[in-house]
Amino acid sequence: MKAVLKALLLLIAVLVVLTVIVFIWIGSRGISAKAQPGRVETVLARTMRHLAIPRGARERQNPVPRSAGVIKEGMAHYADHCAACHANDGSGETELGLGLYPKPPDMRLPVTQSLTDGELFYIIENGVRLTGMPAWSTGHADSDTSTWHLVHFIRELPGLTNDRVEEMKRLNPRSPAEIQQEQEEQEEQKFLRGGTGVPSPQQPTSHKHTGAHK
Repeated sequence: MKAVLKALLLLIAVLVVLTVIVFIWIGSRGISAKAQPGRVETVLARTMRHLAIPRGARERQNPVPRSAGVIKEGMAHYADHCAACHANDGSGETELGLGLYPKPPDMRLPVTQSLTDGELFYIIENGVRLTGMPAWSTGHADSDTSTWHLVHFIRELPGLTNDRVEEMKRLNPRSPAEIQQEQEEQEEQKFLRGGTGVPSPQQPTSHKHTGAHK
């Protein structure tokens, strides 16, 4: 009994020392979202993500047959909901994405592409804690179907063509400034074609993007 108590006290002492070391290390370096996760942190995070996905969820097969129409729907949904962080090409190289910690993964690489369809579905639906990845599930059948479409499109990212990327840019959410600029250009073209009136600055139109998972 005494041996067990000594071992327990030793374990507590070690944990206290490690905690102090961690706090001293954090205090000397600070916590910045600009930093890249270290190798150990990355391995631990991926291991925890794997363990967080139930085995049954990992083994799920995509119930939606792959087709050109499904890929197109998945692409449109991705461009509207995902591209702000993950980029149209899946690289994660966006202003918002690069400001997150950890940074969004390059989904064209094996680290993402090696995940099962069930794992991708689960991550999209449930999100990933302590990251910028939200849970998109609404609990409705339509949400599930849209997510399976996204899974099909994610498989297309490694071979995405430049034409597809350009097509997706037209589907990305636009800011009020971009909408205002487009309206001013339309007014200018109308004036040049002989329309009545003169082009005048337009008030920005609100572009409400709720982020709802359709």
